Amino acid sequence: MMKKALAASVALLMVAPVFAEELVVYSSRADNLLRPVADAYQKKTGVTIKLVNDKAGPLMEKLKAEGSNSPADVLITVDGGNLWQATQMGLLRPINSPVLNGNIPAHLRDPKNQWYGLSVRARTIFYNTAKVKPAELSTYAALADPKWKGRLCLRTSNNVYNQSLVGTMLANQGQAKTMQTVKGWVGNLAAQPFADDTALLEAIGSGRCDVGIANTYYYGRLMDKKPNLPIGIFFADQQGKGTHVNVSGAGVTKHTKKAAQAQKFIEWLSGSEAQNLFADLNHEYPANPKVNPDAKVAKWGKFKQDVINVSVAGSNQKKAVMLMKQAGYK
Repeated sequence: MMKKALAASVALLMVAPVFAEELVVYSSRADNLLRPVADAYQKKTGVTIKLVNDKAGPLMEKLKAEGSNSPADVLITVDGGNLWQATQMGLLRPINSPVLNGNIPAHLRDPKNQWYGLSVRARTIFYNTAKVKPAELSTYAALADPKWKGRLCLRTSNNVYNQSLVGTMLANQGQAKTMQTVKGWVGNLAAQPFADDTALLEAIGSGRCDVGIANTYYYGRLMDKKPNLPIGIFFADQQGKGTHVNVSGAGVTKHTKKAAQAQKFIEWLSGSEAQNLFADLNHEYPANPKVNPDAKVAKWGKFKQDVINVSVAGSNQKKAVMLMKQAGYK
């Protein structure tokens, strides 16, 4: 009788479903950009990636409120300012990973290894090719020159991308010079600041303004749809510190019970197999310098990055917001 019961138990175990491991990823990166990456990882490893999407601020507040009860294993968000904020809120844990340290340059990761950049976008100068020659362009600060009066377009100052740019400028050139630059920008505006980079670039293409500052991936998206727009890209500050760059990045959440598995996922994202998939869908540059960018992105040309650590964008964020307000930048 016992033998029959044992045999029945073994048979039941043999036919019982085996549930694959699952990782929960809180992400402010658009679902259509991350879902193909998650599906590729699941196909390779059998690990299911459950994506929970929201904007960076609400997502981090959710993670903080959940505390040790949070189901999240990985946080993925955009901009060094947001990633820095996640460390200040105590949402992430340090990662000890020779793989990540080997794949991601030091300036694109947290100094304490709590997060790592996975894709890079440059925030640089764009211009109307019918109205401006590249030889007229040089630095972010030069856009404050009176020759650009009534010709410059900017995104609003409440956007984290501009806050990060100005925060980095504060670190590189100090308060007085940065204030002079931002005041000059405000004085040169051709229109009220735009709500997003796409609208700004379209204004350049239509001739409403001649120059502006935007993220490269917005340019890539727009040119896919409207390839005949007369918009050119110019990499700023190539004779100085280099062009300001920022990242999309990831970290292991503080309270996860699957830290090792979460780390493996981020390590995979940093490697050659996943880097193009992660970056190319959004016209970004791979953070891993050993991986070449998509051909469309490569056509924009090589450029020197400002290698100041991107976390500075976060640590200087409050100062940047205050300076922009004082300069009259709305």
